[in-house]
Amino acid sequence: MLEEFKKFLIQGNMIDMAVGFIFGAAFATLVKSLVTNIIMPPVGLLMGKVDFSQLYISLDGNSYENMAALDKAGAPAIKYGVFVNDAISFLILGFVMFMMIKVYTKMKNEKAPAPAEPTTKVCGECAMEIPLAAKKCGHCGNTNV
Repeated sequence: MLEEFKKFLIQGNMIDMAVGFIFGAAFATLVKSLVTNIIMPPVGLLMGKVDFSQLYISLDGNSYENMAALDKAGAPAIKYGVFVNDAISFLILGFVMFMMIKVYTKMKNEKAPAPAEPTTKVCGECAMEIPLAAKKCGHCGNTNV
């Protein structure tokens, strides 16, 4: 059983999956940074200088100056602004993955160009190539081509 497990781990599929998982995690971090640092600030500005990551509903009935004060107090809260950021990250990541899979599928399904039609044939007598339209072999004179 240990030998089978070792074989499973060493197989190319397992390594490919691990590389894909690591690359996916790095890509998700990149998308999260894109949303948090590039997309959400202008969106918040357009919506009246709203910082979505700071939007929350305190469940203990108290008011807090900001999210840091809420977290410091350890108060329970519904942090819907963080959810909005995460939802936008998810949509962007989903769209990017959709586009990548679409391009991959298109590249995978591209057909090789059809082979060119032959322009010659082989003489049955001398095995030399002659044009398709030839009625007689120019090399051996065979008329049964």
